[in-house]
Parts: sequence; structure tokens; C-alpha cells
Amino acid sequence: MTQRIAIVGAGIGGLAAAALLHDQGRDVTVYDQFPSPRPIGSGLVIQPVGQMVLGRVGVLEEATALGMPITRMAGHEAEGKRPVLNVFYDPGGRGTHGLAIHRGSLFHVLWQAMVERGITVVPNAEAAGASNGLLRFADGTEAGPFDLIIDSAGAGSPLSPLKSRTLPYGAIWATVDWPDTGLPTNELRQCYRRADRMIGVLPIGQMPDGGTQKAALFWSLPSDGHANWLTEGLAPWKAEAIALWPDVAPFVDQITDPAQMTMARYSHGTMAKPYGAGLVHIGDSAHRASPQLGQGANMALLDALALAEALRLANGQDPLALYARARRWHVRTYQLFSAVFTPQYQSDSTVLPMIRDRLLYPLSQVGPVAGILNRLVCGTLLPPLASLEKR
Repeated sequence: MTQRIAIVGAGIGGLAAAALLHDQGRDVTVYDQFPSPRPIGSGLVIQPVGQMVLGRVGVLEEATALGMPITRMAGHEAEGKRPVLNVFYDPGGRGTHGLAIHRGSLFHVLWQAMVERGITVVPNAEAAGASNGLLRFADGTEAGPFDLIIDSAGAGSPLSPLKSRTLPYGAIWATVDWPDTGLPTNELRQCYRRADRMIGVLPIGQMPDGGTQKAALFWSLPSDGHANWLTEGLAPWKAEAIALWPDVAPFVDQITDPAQMTMARYSHGTMAKPYGAGLVHIGDSAHRASPQLGQGANMALLDALALAEALRLANGQDPLALYARARRWHVRTYQLFSAVFTPQYQSDSTVLPMIRDRLLYPLSQVGPVAGILNRLVCGTLLPPLASLEKR
């Protein structure tokens, strides 16, 4: 009998899981709360491990055509322009790179993969709970029974018991045209003032309908500071940003309405056991962290692949336990590094940026440490699927 699977949330992880599980011959239905599933957010970087998953789904070529290859992550301190971040993707010349892409473009290629497979998507389906194979919705209706319910509804998932810690800093984001500028189109560039100011520019390629090349512009902001930023207006913010980093002027000048900048707040936490009876959590519903290491979407993609592989290889074992075991140490390691690194770049501390600039950055340029940072950014510091890769 064909296994019936419900996926809650048409985000990056949910769409990838739907395609992978459909390809295994499973009966997959995706439920999404919006009238028409849509992406939320601006630019992101798909690391090499995430690109591997896109390749398994069959959309890597399409995503690469829309995105931009990133070969380096670089950042400098505004005062004196001292470098404080310098990580190369491919010091060994193997062709490794990050793939910077607008979330809408990534959503587009994954959505097209769903359409081509004929996977059923149910809109206006706001999940409220799940038990005994049944999925309950906010309007009181139910769907099921299902053999498995996958929660990929993100950080606000009503199905996830995870209680995460809100981080003190988030960011405001905008998508702008890539202007006539001397900044490279194959690097993520950031500028800091200690750790309480950060502005960055990420080239992200083009939108699905073509047109001009785009950039993601982001500015670090306290999680509770958005209302004050709106009250103060654009003029003082623009003046501060350009004074901090003059090269960013042609990007900032394109912001003419505060509504162009979207506030993103972050949290940190990990479920010890990301599954229960007939229910499993992937992506932000299972673990959350700052995007400082650029791993958010990659973790969701890896979760989707790990779950699909666990279901395929279970052979009488509990596939959900196999999934959790395969992802445990990779997720926990990146959660740890995120917790350590984030306050060095986004916090009110005056001590941590000094340690970052005068100790950790010089150390990061030493051969063995540089290699570790390279693997950390690429997502390969530990095997991302662990025990499943040995089968």
C-alpha cells in the first residue's frame, strides 16, 4: 500500500521533501496556510551541501541560472577599514562556491518541480494540531488519516513544541537593483562598527521573470528596535549607513519607503527529539538559529533529504529515529557555532568585537583554522547525513 504523507508548510524544506518523497512513490499532499503559497524573505546563500540537495531534487541547474556564485565572504570594521571576516569557498581550486539567490527564485524552481510532479497542494489550510494520523485545521476541519505528517511550517509552526530563545538582534532586509558599483558581484560584503552596527550587500542574481540583477541589502537592528527605526524615518538611517560604509550609497539610495525594508527577527533553539508518533519536524520547526553562518535554508534542505533517505533505508527500523540520529550532530554543531559567532557580529558587547578583530580574525587566516572555517561555511564540517551516508 502506498504511504500517505502530509506536509505542513510550502517553504523550502517542505517543497524539497515533497519532491523527494514523491520520487520514492509516496502519496504526498502539501498543506499551506496562504491562499497561494509564496516565499517570505529576500536573499540567501545555498551552501555546497544545500546545492547537493537541489541536485537530488533536479533543480540545481535552474537555481544556478537564476542565482549568483559566491566565492568569498568578506567583512571589515568601519573604523580603519580593518578586515574582520575573510572566508574563501574554494582555496583548493575545486570549483566550490556558494549560490546566492533570492528566496523567491529558489521557491520558484522548487515550486515548478512540484507542479511537474503533479503533487497536490491545498491552500488556505492553516494547521492547528496533529494526532493519530489526523491533521486538524484552524477552521475545525480535519484531513487524513496519514501514515506520516511532516511539519515544515517554520519558526511559527503550531505543530512544533520547540520553545526557542529570541535573539537580541535581527535585521531589516530589502531587495534592490544591483547598481553601477565597484563592489564585486561574486562576494558577500559586510561592514561593521563594533557589533551594534552591521550593513551588508549580497548579489542574488535575478528574479524568475528575468530583468535586472538584484542585491539583498541588510542592516542589523535590535529585535525590539524596528518601531523606533520607523519613527525616526529614512533620512537619519541613510546618512548613518553611508557614513559607515560609503560604498553602499547606490544601494541605500534606492530605499525611498520604509516599507521596502522588512524586519526579520531570529531565535535560537533545538528540539532534543524532532519527532513523535506519526509526526516529524524539519527545518525551523525543529531547530532555529541566527543566519550569521548562512545555513538556515541549507539545514531545511538537508533535513528533507535525511528524512527521505531514512524512510527509504529504514528496512524495519524506525525511520524517524534514523532521521533524527542522522542529523543530530550536524545540527548541534552548527547551533553551537552560531551561538558563539553571532554575538561577535550582532550584540551590544564592546569586548567581543575586540576579541574578534584582534585575536579571532588573525587566527582565522592561519592555514588549519582557515580550512576549518571553509568547511564550516560550506556545511561540511561534519557529515551532514552522518549514519545514513554509511548505508
